[in-house]
Amino acid sequence: MNKQNSKYRWIVFASVLFTYFIIVSQRTAPGLITDQLMHDFNVTAATIGLLTSIQFFAYAGLQVPIGILSDRYGPNFFLIVGTLLTGLGTVIYSLAPNETVLLLARLIVGTGDATIWVNVVLILSQWFKGNEFVKLLGMAGMTGSLGFLMATVPFSVFIALTGWRTSFLTMGVLLCLCGILLYIVLIKQPNRMHKSHPVSTPLSVKTEQKREKTLVILNRIFSNRQAWAAFFCHFGAVGTYVGFIGSWAVPYGMHIFDMSRSGASQFIMIGLIGALIGAPLTSWISSRYHSIKKPYILVHLLILLSWSAFLLFSGKPPIMMLMFLFLLIGYGNGASALTFAVVRQSFDVKEVGVASGFANMGGFLSAVLLPSLFGKVLDHFHAAESSVGYFYGFMIPVIFSLIGLIGGFLIKEQPQEVTQTKELTV
Repeated sequence: MNKQNSKYRWIVFASVLFTYFIIVSQRTAPGLITDQLMHDFNVTAATIGLLTSIQFFAYAGLQVPIGILSDRYGPNFFLIVGTLLTGLGTVIYSLAPNETVLLLARLIVGTGDATIWVNVVLILSQWFKGNEFVKLLGMAGMTGSLGFLMATVPFSVFIALTGWRTSFLTMGVLLCLCGILLYIVLIKQPNRMHKSHPVSTPLSVKTEQKREKTLVILNRIFSNRQAWAAFFCHFGAVGTYVGFIGSWAVPYGMHIFDMSRSGASQFIMIGLIGALIGAPLTSWISSRYHSIKKPYILVHLLILLSWSAFLLFSGKPPIMMLMFLFLLIGYGNGASALTFAVVRQSFDVKEVGVASGFANMGGFLSAVLLPSLFGKVLDHFHAAESSVGYFYGFMIPVIFSLIGLIGGFLIKEQPQEVTQTKELTV
């Protein structure tokens, strides 16, 4: 079976993206119940920050190992196992009797989640030709944004109707079913089709080539300027957004602007709309002007200015301005799909998994650090007005987004003809 010419590839595409959509929705959903967890388990803001951080710590720490293993042994197994782990962790989270079990559950979720994006990229690169891959990568980015969107008003309404435990239990069971679906779509059915129509593919030839030692690959990636540029770009664009949305955005709306939980989550939807726009629009601009570096620098500058505005207004900008700031920050998160355009442009197809994992690690390293640091700042200023704690807390995403801007300047633009040649080899 020729994967890249088969109509079956669209079934693969739909199944993989649906699973990714559900997983991303559960990545930040715990941020909707921050105050409930503090009340039910009698924990501090720093503990809540640790809950979010431990999930993203597992995610970030496993990116490079998962990239190496997926490049070497194929992405299907790791995507299926990761989905099942995410589902199992979510079920345990919904049944947790204390904060220790909550931490364990989010650690399991983070471990499963760590396998998802890298393997989504690899699976799409296997089933789709180079020109299709670039376009569909933007759609995958939009799917992730839709997942984040689901974790706002829709999921907060679900929580209000059924309670947080029932809501998370339902999503955990759904993810386990997605794992079974992926096994059928990615392994069982293709094996059956391959037996009916055995055809040699270029991919099978490549896997027979002599593999390089892992340390050689890692040394080449870690000493590569493009790899670090992608790492820093993702650090500034993704972690600041995901880390804040997943932990303190809803409490910020409730404490500073006296919103209800539903109102605060609805307000955050504006940022997610920005993320939905960011992936396709920035990709189109990049293609239109045959440049990744220039539009990505502009994106990081917008992110830096947006977070800096929170400091200019002492942590409480006017409500209309706040809407615009979240729109820009969300746009920057969506535009972070350009990170993987840099990776695809700069690295051999055999190293895309490792390089993608390394870049993705940057985004979620900042997502690890931000919630915990933000929580410590809020605890430190707990005796003062809420706005004081948030003012000092917003210094963290400002610093992180400055690192992202530096990453944008470090990108070394590749000649267009080199890029086209690399796409044809996929």
